[in-house]
Amino acid sequence: MIKFHDFLLVGIDGKTHPATELRGNTVLVVNVASRCGYTPQYAGLQTLFKEFESRGLIVLGVPANEFGAQEPGSNEEIQAFCETKFSVTFPMMEKVVVKGPGQHPLYQWLTTASNPPGDVRWNFEKFLINGEGDVIGRFGSAVSPESAELREAIQAALG
Repeated sequence: MIKFHDFLLVGIDGKTHPATELRGNTVLVVNVASRCGYTPQYAGLQTLFKEFESRGLIVLGVPANEFGAQEPGSNEEIQAFCETKFSVTFPMMEKVVVKGPGQHPLYQWLTTASNPPGDVRWNFEKFLINGEGDVIGRFGSAVSPESAELREAIQAALG
């Protein structure tokens, strides 16, 4: 059975990171975009990361351009935007395809291993992964990082 830790991740800086490096951590994978109505969620994601990082939470931003072409920038432009506009310090992956032809293998897995399964519907959809590498939660774009629903799921996963 495939788990999150079976994937090879490429950072926004082009460096390769085996997801096994995150074993034991709770990971929140979020497909992000710089020109979306949900873009202000970067601030809340950064707050979540800083608040729970010491307890083992990793927020993983995954830029994607499938929804309204709202992430047209290069990896370098996206990284600069995140750092200057939202002071993002959580890990960011390289820009990938999260839906449709050329879908990244991580998103092929996330969208079939989650409940409910199915394609990512918009930017800032969130997948919660436990320390063993299983998808334990899926949250739509409208579920903000500040929401009780998401925060309670993260705290339960962290133990």
